[in-house]
Amino acid sequence: MDPDVLIDLLSTAVLVLDRNGKVERMNLTAETMLSVSETHAIGMPLDQVFPGLPAFVATITRALREGQTLTERDLEIRMPGVAAPRIADCTVTPLLTATAAANGAIVELTDVSHHQRIQNDENMTTQSQITNNLLRGLAHEVKNPLGGIRGAAQLLERALPGNEFREYTEIIISETDRLRSLVDRMLGPSESINLTPLNPYTVIERVRQLVEAETGGNVALIRDYDPSLPDIKGDRDMLVQALLNIVRNAVHAVSESGGTVTLRTRVQRKFTIGTKVHRLVVRVDVVDNGPGVPPDIASSIFFPMVSGHASGSGLGLPIANTLVHRHGGLIGFKSEPGNTVFTVWLPAETRK
Repeated sequence: MDPDVLIDLLSTAVLVLDRNGKVERMNLTAETMLSVSETHAIGMPLDQVFPGLPAFVATITRALREGQTLTERDLEIRMPGVAAPRIADCTVTPLLTATAAANGAIVELTDVSHHQRIQNDENMTTQSQITNNLLRGLAHEVKNPLGGIRGAAQLLERALPGNEFREYTEIIISETDRLRSLVDRMLGPSESINLTPLNPYTVIERVRQLVEAETGGNVALIRDYDPSLPDIKGDRDMLVQALLNIVRNAVHAVSESGGTVTLRTRVQRKFTIGTKVHRLVVRVDVVDNGPGVPPDIASSIFFPMVSGHASGSGLGLPIANTLVHRHGGLIGFKSEPGNTVFTVWLPAETRK
């Protein structure tokens, strides 16, 4: 088989460099990964092929100079005009002459973004299960003595003469009730989930109405809906609660600055959640232009008691995460100052 045809059949991105580190050949996979055609890339120096990666360019240059094979893992490749970076494992193999001098090199890039996303999804599912079990165990341990404390405070209130100390017993009772309510929120819904065909708009619009009522219209809620959304299978109340928790966080993020929150819906095809590929999923984005998720909590934002603001309980996102996972869905987010997007993916109902 013609070597040029063979290289184009490879699923890994391959670039052939001359002794000066300029592109001599690239296959179809490399064109797709690097968003550049072979015709345009031929003769292009490495710093133009891999913009913004001076350390990686230096690694390839060193491999050419020293005639040594080098490997770099989890390389983040960001191309102009492409929002999401690609994560790739890279191997640089010098083409040695009879005198062991490098007469060029082959650069092989293996896209591992898909595998990493599957692993991240599985980690998120495991994290949700661990968090749910932890919350329930902790909540039960706290909830049991609360009834006793409240009952004792009520008995004490009746036994005390007059109303002199009623203020203190009322504080004990009200704080016990507050803690009990918090524990109930930690436990979340315990009933078995009832999945029925559901129009996603009924969920999203209900959330919008609730938030508008809570804010009194002080935060702008922008609707950006795809009119062709398919049905999903879900429990309406649970999904309303999950999305309500996410939207409330977004509203809180912009409430001081007078920003906006956008509710956006789209359909995605051939989307993988965990290890399962879904033909169709409904994607719901909650976008705000607030300050963004603090970097120090970004990796633990779905853990209980982790909150980006002082008044937050740190339970909204963990509960939302648990409810979405119970629907076979997924939550993810990306955040930078001025643009935070929390996304919920839910498998679509397949009509036969």
